Amino acid sequence: MATITAYQTAKGKRYRVIYRKPNNSQSSKRGFRTKRDAELWAANHELTKASGEFIDGAAARAKLTELGEVWLSSQTHLKPSSLRPIEIAWRIYVLPRWGNVQVGQIRHTDVQMWVAEIGRERSATTVLRAYGVLAAILDGAVRDRRISSNPARGVNLPRKGKKGRAYLTHDQVAALARESKKMSTLVYTLAYCGLRWGEVTALRVRSVDRARRRLKVEENAVNVGGVLHVGTPKTHETRSVPYPAFLDDLLPIEGKTGAQLVFGTGDYLRSPDGRRGWFVSALKRCQEADPEFPTVTIHDLRHTAASLAVSSGANVKAVQRMLGHASAAMTLDTYADLFDDDLDDVAARLDEAKRAADVARMLPPTKPGNEETP
Repeated sequence: MATITAYQTAKGKRYRVIYRKPNNSQSSKRGFRTKRDAELWAANHELTKASGEFIDGAAARAKLTELGEVWLSSQTHLKPSSLRPIEIAWRIYVLPRWGNVQVGQIRHTDVQMWVAEIGRERSATTVLRAYGVLAAILDGAVRDRRISSNPARGVNLPRKGKKGRAYLTHDQVAALARESKKMSTLVYTLAYCGLRWGEVTALRVRSVDRARRRLKVEENAVNVGGVLHVGTPKTHETRSVPYPAFLDDLLPIEGKTGAQLVFGTGDYLRSPDGRRGWFVSALKRCQEADPEFPTVTIHDLRHTAASLAVSSGANVKAVQRMLGHASAAMTLDTYADLFDDDLDDVAARLDEAKRAADVARMLPPTKPGNEETP
């Protein structure tokens, strides 16, 4: 149990509580005006120890910069392309505002104001990413019993608006491939197989199964901050992707060994410049020939692959496996607009069922004994 002692100050008598923490180390809290106040605090302290809710005041004085650095260093499960935007959010938004603040002094209303301030100048994506970093660090502080609850949870956050996607038709893909010249096969592969840029540029000859017309996606080459990182695909899992027969004669694999890259002459291809690279130039020529030609990016060819697959009759599970999504639900959330025709089919089938039920109800009932014998 805690011990309460009195001591004198310039303002009069005060009381000190000497207590033990859950690890049995001794500490004290002083400044109580009355012995009753000290006794109540000591009783509450014993209760929090018994219930596992004890918060160490010294631990709560740790500054967020300390906890943040530890949290960042623990994110080893993230790929470099996923970790980089998190590090940027920490450095630009979280650290300047919260780095020197003691974790026990962070208040819910202060977090809400910070979120609102960022939101006035930055996109919802930026706000959510910065908020996510702060909230995750504070979640760790709660688990470490530095604070009793996370003051970042429950704040009002901006909603990300869904961007409209541009999907190319078969003819538009052909036009873009034609204008891409020596990169035409690469464009066809992206638009009909749905591979990510890093996956298609890391594709090796041994990964092409001509007998089954499959591409085995097992590597990913991503440029992160000017450094090329080669590793497993985004989901950490390999997958088999079908490719249409017309690519058999186009894939540049003749005369290459199994370990060589399908695209490129030795080094991994770099993503084309978004302002003046070969892809932008090809797109510009397409739009000059056809003013209605949509503006797309390299990654939009992946969306086009999903669109062409759905329009050909592929179900959501097949599209999920082709794209390498974690679940069919994720595919539906991402490409819900591509399945609008399925909703039309549902309405048509319900209408047919209703009409059939109405006809059956209007037919005269069959009298007993009048049944025909087949």
